[in-house]
Amino acid sequence: MDEMNADWGDLRLFLAVAREGGLSPAARSTGRSPATLGRRMLSLERSLGQDLFIRHERGYELTAQGRELLAELSEIEARITRITAAPGDTARPLVKISAGTWTTLMLLDSLDEITGTPPDVKLRFVSAEAAFDIAHREIAIGIRNARPSDISLAGRSLSRVEFAPYAMAGAPDRWIKVLADTPSARWLDKRIGSDAVCEVNAPRNSLDLALAGKGIALLPSFIGDRQNKLERAGDTIPELSHDQWLVTHQDDRHLPAVRRTIDRLCDVLGRR
Repeated sequence: MDEMNADWGDLRLFLAVAREGGLSPAARSTGRSPATLGRRMLSLERSLGQDLFIRHERGYELTAQGRELLAELSEIEARITRITAAPGDTARPLVKISAGTWTTLMLLDSLDEITGTPPDVKLRFVSAEAAFDIAHREIAIGIRNARPSDISLAGRSLSRVEFAPYAMAGAPDRWIKVLADTPSARWLDKRIGSDAVCEVNAPRNSLDLALAGKGIALLPSFIGDRQNKLERAGDTIPELSHDQWLVTHQDDRHLPAVRRTIDRLCDVLGRR
């Protein structure tokens, strides 16, 4: 980008708006009002002679020039952070990852591989069945069950996920039912109704009960096959099989800490 005639304060506010995806979330992180941020972004665009944002009702989307500026400023910011860091400062960049219960469990077992040796990122796992808003930077990386459709998002295809029943030898031939809004829970509810040995609202508890020999749990094979005490109690269920995708923001995927984390997650989860 050509030499800029812009106030550094406006550039720092630009970083917040660009990363948060809108004025309101950026207002919370900067302490400035949305109206002030809107005026400062207009002033920045005029000083640069470029349109940096496409303004929508639900947020601010970066133009090509905006993405270029974000990349350049992120590099400058990283250099400033390194230069001004106190000797022995062990602060690491935070990367927030959202995934469902089972994927989070697998990732936690591979924590050292994802953080690096020695660790060069700090990870925050958000385990939830609901999808967080990556476009507006609620998280940096999401593990999803479908290819992203939003043009602001980028996706990498991972290994295919399959589900099967698992139980300990000699366990009762009755299902452990999970009360959750997930395809596997809905499939099980349709199959068995209320005829379950036990009902739980946390998917992880179905694994705990299966390991205690209380019944049959419906588990992804990447979890069930790793349990030495469990055996498959039936075939995989074709209608529950799906592709898994690693999703991030088009701009954030180029940030060094996010890029490193993406590559390591792909190694753990199995890029196709």
